[in-house]
Amino acid sequence: MNQQASALVTAADISRLAGVTRATVSNWRRRHPDFPAPAGGTDTSPTYDLDAVRAWLSARGQLPEDTPADRLRTALRTHPGDGGLALHLLPVVLAAARLDRSEREALPELRDDALLRWVRSAADDGADDIPRIADATYGLDATGPLRALLRCVVTDGAEAATDVLAERLMEDTGGTGTYLTPRPLADLMARLLTDSAGAFPASVLDPACGTGSLLAAAASAGASELHGQDMLVAQAAQAAVRLRLSAPEAAISVRTGDSLRSDAFKGLTVDAVLCNPPYGARNWGHDDLAYDQRWAYGVPPKGEPELAWVQHCLAHLAPRGRAVLLMPPAVAERTAGRRIRAQLVRDGALRAVVSLPPGAAIPLHIGLHLWVLERPDPRAEAPGTVLLVDAAAESRDLAGESVDDTVLSAWRPYLDDQDGFTGAPGIAAAMPVTDLLDEAVDLTPARRIRTASGQALRPALLARQASELYDQLRRAATDLVGLSTDGDWPPADDRPRDWRTATVADLLRGSALSLLHTAPPGRRTRSGQPQPGPEAEPGARPALTAADVFENRPASGTEADLPTGVALPLVQASDVLLTEILRVGRAAGARVVEPGEAGCFLGPHLLLFRPDRRRLDPWFLAGFLAAEQNVNAAATGTSLVRVDPRRLRVPLLPLAEQQRYGAAFRRLHELRTAARRADQAAEEVTRLLGTGLTGGALLPDGHGSA
Repeated sequence: MNQQASALVTAADISRLAGVTRATVSNWRRRHPDFPAPAGGTDTSPTYDLDAVRAWLSARGQLPEDTPADRLRTALRTHPGDGGLALHLLPVVLAAARLDRSEREALPELRDDALLRWVRSAADDGADDIPRIADATYGLDATGPLRALLRCVVTDGAEAATDVLAERLMEDTGGTGTYLTPRPLADLMARLLTDSAGAFPASVLDPACGTGSLLAAAASAGASELHGQDMLVAQAAQAAVRLRLSAPEAAISVRTGDSLRSDAFKGLTVDAVLCNPPYGARNWGHDDLAYDQRWAYGVPPKGEPELAWVQHCLAHLAPRGRAVLLMPPAVAERTAGRRIRAQLVRDGALRAVVSLPPGAAIPLHIGLHLWVLERPDPRAEAPGTVLLVDAAAESRDLAGESVDDTVLSAWRPYLDDQDGFTGAPGIAAAMPVTDLLDEAVDLTPARRIRTASGQALRPALLARQASELYDQLRRAATDLVGLSTDGDWPPADDRPRDWRTATVADLLRGSALSLLHTAPPGRRTRSGQPQPGPEAEPGARPALTAADVFENRPASGTEADLPTGVALPLVQASDVLLTEILRVGRAAGARVVEPGEAGCFLGPHLLLFRPDRRRLDPWFLAGFLAAEQNVNAAATGTSLVRVDPRRLRVPLLPLAEQQRYGAAFRRLHELRTAARRADQAAEEVTRLLGTGLTGGALLPDGHGSA
């Protein structure tokens, strides 16, 4: 049977076959009536019969001599079925590369049965090296592609053969949104991991490894232990093969899966991380991972997936370990991420931000950023500065040496002597942490460097602002002191009170209260998946989130953050809110809805208890529902601990006695709120005063007196 007759090729295949650009192929199609008519595909992406294309090119003298790589492409295209064969041929490349040249040259000439025996044995031996390759099958119909592959390995090398297989794999997987990190940029990112003594970290992880370009750069720089994970099986398999070929002596482990949702290296600690994470993917697991232990710097908002990747990378680092991530520039300034950026800066986890010229990597029209991070050492003092480098101002040509020189000539001196680093005017500066921790926490290098060099502080304005903040601090402190001394808390009798209780399930059956809950959102929300995330429309109804209850703040969510196709309860005054998922090391959050919050949507992961006011006092209910021993007894799950609301217990007390307890619980809530307000005011006044003193705009108390 002649299967070659059914081979179909795309315009991209024709351009490779003829050694011309795709634009030339388009011109041929428009200008030459005898160009072969499409034999399949679509109007926008037609495919053509390979034999007809070859005949047309040959007649015009445009058909170069067939190369082994071209013959391999043809063999893969003419093989019946999908592109799964290309994936299963990857271990064959590795097996052939391990043989000496004479053994490799003999393989394509073997009889079919002998060739298949060798391939099956070799594939079994290499299956552990490549993710998701186990149980690969090779029938007689695979002998043609196998011989073409082996001849390509013999003539062009194993890496060239891998490239051809990669082309076929990406055609079948779609490959949308997957981009290769260019080698010059990958090398620069790896060089930023070198310490001040010139040593390179031994173990490196890339949790979004793609085809392994960053890990290959790390191996070239001296890493001996390489770990990678990627969502696409085709990408992960390519990464494993490429790394085995380029770093045969390294310990290599490549896995498949979504690193955020299903971390294949959970518990692994490495010396360094390199990562070019996917950009702008709103469906990154925000709702499922809301209370993940990796979010040490804050729960990433739905529209800030890059900050989830930042914290994922930090979670895998040993203390003082370093990570370099390629980031879109918007992450440095978006409002939704300012709290996490502030915490990264405050704790010393963010060490440098570098702006690159457009064209450094896809998307080519955007100047991307490099973030250099470091896992803080709890025994060391947090750094007082962050290095900002505007490499885009120095050069717009990443192919040259100027960008590397600009970045490394700033990073290495800064690493050696952070206190003595003077920077380069308009290019690099060591920005004090206090300067970065303003309201916006904007980390854009160009903006900060220019602002630092050109802006003068206004002493009179700064003094007035400091005076206003001091007034706020005094009022907050007065409220806190008043609440701290208020109230009489007499002891019970010799033993604690013992009262009858009822479960929430009992109270629901007796209609003493009702229970409402918003289902967690699925993969799509009301806002869909456009990038960036939708802004709240003017006058849009807000939504109370679990974080709002934990932090005791007004509603911060919007309807855009809520799921579609489910009922969305509205909260009412005197409703009791309890967080459904328990955070590690923290008690459950609970509070009563204030009148001004009525009408907000109820966000996911919140339990709403609506009491019959004639039978239950709201603050009494909130206090006992959130009691630590009560919540622990009603908790379920291991890795994700949820509260089963029906198992919570409430004392059966007369309404008048409930109200006395309710007043006490409300007083504790007000005390907690006042303490947070005083802490925030103290933070703001010390930041402003520190900026004024170090900037020369304010003088210390008593300055100039005898």
